[in-house]
Amino acid sequence: MIVRDRVSQRDRLARRRHRIRKKVSGTSDRPRLSVARTLKHVHVQIVDDTTSKTIAAVTTAAKTAQGKTKTEKAKWAGSAIAEAAKAKGIKAVIFDRGGRKYHGRVKAVADAAREAGLEF
Repeated sequence: MIVRDRVSQRDRLARRRHRIRKKVSGTSDRPRLSVARTLKHVHVQIVDDTTSKTIAAVTTAAKTAQGKTKTEKAKWAGSAIAEAAKAKGIKAVIFDRGGRKYHGRVKAVADAAREAGLEF
């Protein structure tokens, strides 16, 4: 009887994340907008990969996160990161969904950031 090891959900996510990061890299002209989703929160940051510096970061774990549902908080995070990017003089970014589907809270962050004026 041959028993095959199961690939865990976390391992599959890590593979997708690495596959995406091979193609997506932020520069000083167009930094990377990285979205990390947990069960309760969404963490969004703008990263310049050439200097390995975080330019701006927003999380729904902050007390200023407004909204009742997780999706509403994700929309708040998208608009807040766009405002932070404008304050730093950033107009265009490259979107990094972090191995997650472009659906639900990840899409809510992207849509809110676009509505607030970020281009990607």
